[in-house]
Amino acid sequence: MGEIPTIVKRRLQAQVIKPIYDEMVAALGEAQAQAILDAAVRKAAVAEGREFAAKAPGGKTSMRDFIALYDHWKADGALEMDVLEATDETFNFDVVRCRYAEMYREMGLGHIGHLMSCNRDGVFCQGYDPAIKLDRAQTIMGGAKTCTFRYRDERTKS
Repeated sequence: MGEIPTIVKRRLQAQVIKPIYDEMVAALGEAQAQAILDAAVRKAAVAEGREFAAKAPGGKTSMRDFIALYDHWKADGALEMDVLEATDETFNFDVVRCRYAEMYREMGLGHIGHLMSCNRDGVFCQGYDPAIKLDRAQTIMGGAKTCTFRYRDERTKS
């Protein structure tokens, strides 16, 4: 049996998270609820990164293998990307359409969509390969027209 597309997983997670988040807001306030959600999702992203790293060919991660992982996040047309550079050292691209952002907005979760998806991107690397770093100046979820992803492998830094 094939793996469930990531966008489907995120929808299912959001359906579970929404009522829990609403209860946290009622009990603790918006700021505390967001802080808890942010911490939980970041920890889950690091753990997911470790799981993917364990499946890397020969147990050794690389930028090339990291680039291939994007097939998971793009599945079912979830992301439309303009790839600017994809080498052994860098992976630079812009997301020009993000169905994750669209989905969270449709679900009434646009105000926390960045916590449930965008914040995963950089910390995923901590679990997958801490030498891979993300710089991102803007996101669609944050109101920009594109998301700017600039990954680099710190091992190749001169």
